[in-house]
Amino acid sequence: MQHSSLSFEEQVARFKQMVAESKRIVFFGGAGVSTASGIPDFRSSGGLYAEKYGQLPPETILSHTFFMLHPDIFFQFYRKYMLYPEAKPNICHLKLAELEKQDKLRGIVTQNIDGLHRAAGNIRVYELHGTVYENECMECGQEYPLAKILETEGIPRCSCGGVIKPRVVLYEEPLNNNVVIGALREIANADMLIVAGTSLAVYPAAGFIQDFRGKHLVVLNRDATSADASAELVIHDDLTRVFAALD
Repeated sequence: MQHSSLSFEEQVARFKQMVAESKRIVFFGGAGVSTASGIPDFRSSGGLYAEKYGQLPPETILSHTFFMLHPDIFFQFYRKYMLYPEAKPNICHLKLAELEKQDKLRGIVTQNIDGLHRAAGNIRVYELHGTVYENECMECGQEYPLAKILETEGIPRCSCGGVIKPRVVLYEEPLNNNVVIGALREIANADMLIVAGTSLAVYPAAGFIQDFRGKHLVVLNRDATSADASAELVIHDDLTRVFAALD
């Protein structure tokens, strides 16, 4: 039952009730969680994937093959469209950090690479697609912070001469196995799963929610998703409005 006939206030009241009675909540989020922090999403009409960079779609530029063949163009695009070092956690991130401090939230599984969940104070974060804050030399493995990418131009290089690659999962690359195992374990053990700010269009990540066997499945997203039909509660509204109402 999705409670689609309920008012926003009634939907939020039901959401709060579910949170209150749950002990092992897991949050599965996507780009829509960070739009209120000034980071554009990918797949909406005004998102990054509606753009073209020259004649190239972003999916091409953000592929492993393109990175290896044209790292100069990749880093032009990456610095311009993928890095938002001034972004701050919004009410969604902050409320989730509170829930973890209360030991109700057992984990965050995120498709985002912006690091905002960690910046908000969450510790149990499974970053399926990596993070812009970690970078490493492809030759010697030397690790570098985001500042190294920001302060360089062109192709960032290690002191050994190797190319520094962000620890971000590009198209054609596999997800980190340890992150996947941890994320699936948390989802499988959760009694409540909140799916928010994601179109559930990116696989394999979107398939993770199929491992949920708990009591409450909630979908919070501006647009309809493939999980709506199986969710107990669906709220199609602005995420910040929903999380602000959790007070």
